[in-house]
Amino acid sequence: MLLARLVRRPLTRASLRTLATGTTAPGGVDASASVEPPPAGGHLPSVASSRYMRTTRDTALRTPGLRWADEDSADSTPLHSGRQTIKMNMYQAIRDALSIALTKDDSAIVFGEDVAFGGVFRCTMGLAEEFGRERVFNTPLTEQGIAGFGIGAASMGQTAIAEIQFSDYIFPAFDQLVNEAAKFRYRSGGQFNVGGLTIRSPSHAVGHGGLYHSQSPEGFFLGAAGLKIVVPRSPIQAKGLLLAAIRDPNPVIVLEPKVLYRSAVEQVPVDDYTLPLGSAETLQRGADLTILSYGTPLYNIETALALLENPPASLSSIIPQRVRGAKVELLDLRTILPWDMSAITESVGRTRRCIVVHEAGRIGGLGADLAAEIQERCFLRLEAPVKRVTGWDTPVGLQYEKFYIPDALRILDAITETLSY
Repeated sequence: MLLARLVRRPLTRASLRTLATGTTAPGGVDASASVEPPPAGGHLPSVASSRYMRTTRDTALRTPGLRWADEDSADSTPLHSGRQTIKMNMYQAIRDALSIALTKDDSAIVFGEDVAFGGVFRCTMGLAEEFGRERVFNTPLTEQGIAGFGIGAASMGQTAIAEIQFSDYIFPAFDQLVNEAAKFRYRSGGQFNVGGLTIRSPSHAVGHGGLYHSQSPEGFFLGAAGLKIVVPRSPIQAKGLLLAAIRDPNPVIVLEPKVLYRSAVEQVPVDDYTLPLGSAETLQRGADLTILSYGTPLYNIETALALLENPPASLSSIIPQRVRGAKVELLDLRTILPWDMSAITESVGRTRRCIVVHEAGRIGGLGADLAAEIQERCFLRLEAPVKRVTGWDTPVGLQYEKFYIPDALRILDAITETLSY
């Protein structure tokens, strides 16, 4: 494999410089002094420069699946004339969605640890002052209490929007969410429900959160029939998916990748809109390989695809020429419970190869279920085994968090291996 071949090479001082810069002169001499230095952000795509971000008004208003709340739902061609956008990062877009929900629904309440002060990531900043502390209020430090209160409020007709301050601490609320919220409608024979409950929670790796602030707990909820789980990748997605979750007739957990709160910036429509739950979005069309992912890893995949197409000198000798021109299809699942199986099977049926990427651990992660479903439904069309690139089955290491997540090199390795199978 690519990484193994890199590791087996003897590392000299010159080769380390080469790996860092990708520049050598004839004879293996470092040529960094004779070439123009790279730009501050590097040549490779990042979250800030990603082409998956919609940074103009026109592209933002044409987001696939966007549905304006003030338009007839039967109209399949939404009108964009007169609509405005504002540059927002992800936490600002979430705050905007919460403000719209509170404005349009008098029964809506927002609660959680420190939300009246704006929250750790500022997603509720100013809402208590705008809507009053009887509608936006702090709770004690008790996740099971927050979830239980939300279930009770939703069962009585409130629109309950709860925040679990970090998804790493959602586990005390696990019983309330899995045994109560998920089963409420079923156990009452459809007489009662808690569809008005939405649980928001910052999630996934942040770069330095370690074992208690960088976990990805979504896999633990995959067997909880009755819940929906959403993971947005950007400000436009966060606003539209959160408003859809709040209005969905089922309890929904929205896991917000915390590293994207400030790094992901787009032009976000000002008006009220939703994006469909249970529907994947194709970010890039291709014919040779399908990659499935959600949240932050989408940007690592983008970097890996840039390396595949134009590898630096330090990698060019170990990436076969025949795979560099591969056309890769990338799907953002967005909703991971229920996932969009029709879009997945349609894509994999065409490309005949598939990789699943997520930050959560390999065992019990979404990739295991997706691989099983794909191989049941597409087995006769597959030309390679479904490959998974995931976090390791260990606690998230504080000092070694970068090595835990599926970075661009691990993804590039999987792409090369799958295309060469």
